[in-house]
Amino acid sequence: MLTSVFERWGLNPREQRVATIAVFVLAFVVLLGIPVGLSSLVSSRGAENDELKEVLAQVNGSRAKIRERQERKSSIVTRYQKKTPQLGGFLEQKASAAQVQIADSVDRPDVNHGKMYVERHTVIHLKNVGMGPIAKFLESIETSEYPIAVTRLNIRKRTGEADSYGPVEIGVSTFDRNAPASSPSPAGSADADKETK
Repeated sequence: MLTSVFERWGLNPREQRVATIAVFVLAFVVLLGIPVGLSSLVSSRGAENDELKEVLAQVNGSRAKIRERQERKSSIVTRYQKKTPQLGGFLEQKASAAQVQIADSVDRPDVNHGKMYVERHTVIHLKNVGMGPIAKFLESIETSEYPIAVTRLNIRKRTGEADSYGPVEIGVSTFDRNAPASSPSPAGSADADKETK
């Protein structure tokens, strides 16, 4: 059938053989190439789907972490909403609850930390006291509802007594968040301009 077609085109026997081989090769490529191409397309789409599934699983796994971060951030914000009272009186209350006596208290100057926070620092000295009351006192400071941290601790053991330490120096810092400055409204600034004129 192919030879009759090739004879009509005026091909000699050698050209007919070459054309027949070319037709068979083309038929083989078409019959084999289409399924192979489709299978490779399907496998590449499957790989893309697997990657998408992994990404979705990572996103779903990260939701718990994101929720935890948001809760931690909101707890920090709520902690800074309450301004810490004066450190001297606050520490005196905690000391009396822990049965510790404060010998003296020294307030240090406030330190600005950027535009948002101000650090207040107080150093106190405790008289002769045991390790249990010291630990209870420090724990009550750290677990308070205010943003307070013990930033210095210097404990000296008293000689000759079993559970007696003193003087004990404790530095306590608290951080106050400054309220953001409200910008004047355009109408208010226009009124101010009228008054100055």
